[in-house]
Amino acid sequence: MEQIGIGGRPAARGHGGRPSRRESALLSDRILDVATALFLEDGFGATSIEAVARRAGISKRTFYHRFRSKEALFEAVVRRLIERWTPPFDTALLEAPSLAEALRQIAVHMLDVALTQQALALHRIMIAEGERFPGLARILHEFGQAAGIARIAHDLRQRTAAGELGPIDADFAAEQFITMTVTGPRRRAMGLGAPLGPAARRRWIDATVQLFLDGCRGG
Repeated sequence: MEQIGIGGRPAARGHGGRPSRRESALLSDRILDVATALFLEDGFGATSIEAVARRAGISKRTFYHRFRSKEALFEAVVRRLIERWTPPFDTALLEAPSLAEALRQIAVHMLDVALTQQALALHRIMIAEGERFPGLARILHEFGQAAGIARIAHDLRQRTAAGELGPIDADFAAEQFITMTVTGPRRRAMGLGAPLGPAARRRWIDATVQLFLDGCRGG
């Protein structure tokens, strides 16, 4: 099968008939775009390498030149999604004037991400196929929640050292904050209760931050 470039045109070739570095990068992005759509629409188990290659307009040989397996492709998809979602999260931690405001901004960002159709679809994949494909849960945890726990815990340790918090297990506290913030609204978005509108979401975030800080400070 002829390698297809962006816009359906044949990929430009470098020396020796190989794609140029730019075309190679664009082709990898195209494969990831296609794979993201298929995984989120059809699930992990129902998405085949053949389907990804066919929709991307490439051969299976070209696919395997970039990704060693479907699991590796899924990992790349998840990593790219989370990288796109992460920068504002880090900004909230670094630039907020107080811990309460940092947590509030983090909560807003987490819910803005967690309630998107892409993130909800990823969560459904983990629920539906995590037992049959245990590597999926590892990938989602490693690049998603575990990374968020590490970032928040680091900030909590700094705030504790500065005297803003009492002695706490920062990793445990960070995990609990993520769980408190995300679980209820996500369940509602998936049909288990009435979805939260903008005003209700703000109240949820304010109450969650206050409850979390009261617990950390012994309030």
